[in-house]
Amino acid sequence: MEGTARHPRPHEATAPLDQKAGYADEETAHPGAYDPTSVERWVPEPDKRPGRTAFQRDRARVLHSAALRRLAGKTQVVTPGTHGQAWDASPRTRLTHSLECAQVGRELGAALGCDPDLVEAACLSHDLGHPPFGHNGEQALNEFADDCGGFEGNAQSLRLLTRIEPKRFTREGSVGLNLTRATLDAATKYPWPRGSRPGEPDSPKFGAYEDDRPVFDWVRATAPAGRICFEAQVMDWSDDVAYSVHDVEDGLHAGHIDPNCLHAEPERTAVFEVAVGRYVPADTDPAELAAALDRLQDQEWWPHGYDGTARAQARLKDATSQLIGRFCLAAETATRAAHGTGRLTRYGAELVVPRATRMECAVLKAVADRYVMQRAEQERLRADQRIVVAELAEALTARAPDGLEPQFRALFDAADGDHARKRVIVDQIASLTDATARSFHARLTGHM
Repeated sequence: MEGTARHPRPHEATAPLDQKAGYADEETAHPGAYDPTSVERWVPEPDKRPGRTAFQRDRARVLHSAALRRLAGKTQVVTPGTHGQAWDASPRTRLTHSLECAQVGRELGAALGCDPDLVEAACLSHDLGHPPFGHNGEQALNEFADDCGGFEGNAQSLRLLTRIEPKRFTREGSVGLNLTRATLDAATKYPWPRGSRPGEPDSPKFGAYEDDRPVFDWVRATAPAGRICFEAQVMDWSDDVAYSVHDVEDGLHAGHIDPNCLHAEPERTAVFEVAVGRYVPADTDPAELAAALDRLQDQEWWPHGYDGTARAQARLKDATSQLIGRFCLAAETATRAAHGTGRLTRYGAELVVPRATRMECAVLKAVADRYVMQRAEQERLRADQRIVVAELAEALTARAPDGLEPQFRALFDAADGDHARKRVIVDQIASLTDATARSFHARLTGHM
């Protein structure tokens, strides 16, 4: 049976440790500060090649997954071919962003005592659930799926890792990549189901759909309620660092950002308004953001201009490296000051990012938002993308199971009830790249 509407139940409770993790001895089963529960898998399986750690296996599984490869066809910020420059700026995709996030996270995590393969696997996984057209597609799918649990990219990532991505099967169906508990926990940015965020039950952010509760509860079985594990905090900050810095770099390459504008008061005010509206607490004083921007502009490596020459490209790349180093070192130093020099893992510490550093990062996010994402042509493009997703969902609903790819057709046939079948349609659409969503839409609707 190819698919099922429910997760198979785990059987590892009575399995010996070497069967659970695939190792021959205790030391390799839980290296360093990771205990045996951290390396358990939802379904126990033997290791094909002794000598690897459980987290090395996890990293390899994510790295070789089709879901990761599909991120190459999902836009990050600047859409390839739309930057308007005569040269090829090669803007980042979700895949290149994930690879860069993984590099940042691996080094920062290792410096703080985390297992580097564990953190890298989490960073590689963090965007796997993003649908075509990024957050724009996420919004359209959430509206379509409102009556069957909504749509959230992070919850979709967990679903993909534990159910959709074909790697391991039991008699009951797919268990996805069958990653370890610690890796799944590290990839869970919002460790609560829909409507259950501590103190914010109305939050749109959540990490698990209701029908994925069995595996989510298993992942969180040893975790303090509502707390985000240390490795997930490292992943989250690495994500912020990577996209805040690289989105500005891509905007400069594409000609959308003129750094000289950031010296003009009206432009600065507009950037700070974006930051307060989206990236920092609403009561943040704009003067604090102005000070953060001033600190960055005062650095000798700050890119005060960009003309596309090789020398300018090198200066910009150096600025990118300097910013990443600045943000990561600030977090490492502050975290060590709070927690000492030992290994920091799982629930033994909290990542400390100085407020001044968060303000600097937020200013960069706001710069990219103001000059890249808020361009008029981008809003027109986003409106068109929402139409594509909505019409595609409508067409698949009318035709299903016809029109579904074989993997999702089998899941649709096995689904129990209208809501479960609708969730399969959501899974199908979420699996598409930007280009395949458009071609799928054109094929089903006749709109070319």
